[in-house]
Amino acid sequence: MRTRLIYNPTSGQETMKKNIAEILDVLENFGHETSAFATNAEKHSAKNEARRAAEAGFELIIAAGGDGTINEVVNGITPLENRPKLAIIPAGTTNDFARALKIPRNNPVAAARIIGKEQTLNMDVGCAGDDKYFINIAAGGSLTELTYSVPSQLKTAFGYLAYLAKGAELLHRVKAVPLKITHDEGVFEGEISMFFAALTNSVGGFEQIAPDAQLDDGLFTLILVKTANLFEMIRLIGLVLNGGKHIDDKKIEYIKTSQIKVEPQSDDRMMINLDGEYGGDAPITLTNFKNHIEMYANLDEISDENYSGDEEDLELEAVVSKFSEEAEKTCETEE
Repeated sequence: MRTRLIYNPTSGQETMKKNIAEILDVLENFGHETSAFATNAEKHSAKNEARRAAEAGFELIIAAGGDGTINEVVNGITPLENRPKLAIIPAGTTNDFARALKIPRNNPVAAARIIGKEQTLNMDVGCAGDDKYFINIAAGGSLTELTYSVPSQLKTAFGYLAYLAKGAELLHRVKAVPLKITHDEGVFEGEISMFFAALTNSVGGFEQIAPDAQLDDGLFTLILVKTANLFEMIRLIGLVLNGGKHIDDKKIEYIKTSQIKVEPQSDDRMMINLDGEYGGDAPITLTNFKNHIEMYANLDEISDENYSGDEEDLELEAVVSKFSEEAEKTCETEE
């Protein structure tokens, strides 16, 4: 199989750079005729190379790096009629999508070996507007916009919710904004502090925000947060961290839909976040491209409820536990 490895040499403390030779050996042993491309400072370097490689007839493209690199590769191949298979080797620090696919996140060589299992899924891809694509999440609202000013180390290491756990003072800056959201089940009109449109169950490292999200059902999990009150926000975050109990709360709208139209009802700017990066401003329409890209995944563990995770998961669980306790104390004090 003709394979093109597109890797970010600076991701994860240059993890890929250090492991590239061994990864190429692993792929060769699987029968892949592999060449490699290191991304550079040129704008959309990974996206442009992914498109070029696909049009040149490569049968598999491997995106190696953080969520940003993976998103660029997806944007390179999604618009094409003839799309190669896609595999990912996580080497950044968040790697939400790798978490959803149960790909090892701290060991690029082990991630490459997943390809040898020959297990694939036809994955959904989200389209924002006419020409921007995402594979994990689209989000908007004042809470989302705070993340753009977050130090990148914190933002990537913990994601949205853990960032809040580390710096709850941000919640004081959250405000509700009037929004009209049209979806398959009807129309929502009201004030929200944030919306999520999730394609996977892993957002910011947490697998409980959209606990029943499927990778290939053609549906977004749309979550609307209908409060900006500090103590209600803390309570909701506590419910998320305590087993996904937020989905039935009266301050949450939890909807399955194949298309979402987001229309601000004020003059305030609403920036849209796509897979952790700025993706333009609302109004915007999000469309789910069902089963659009065939991706390598660790299917044995995706369906395994006893997936044990890794060291990063254990650290995250410790943060979750501590924050849940603090959230409960804060809400009890307020009452």
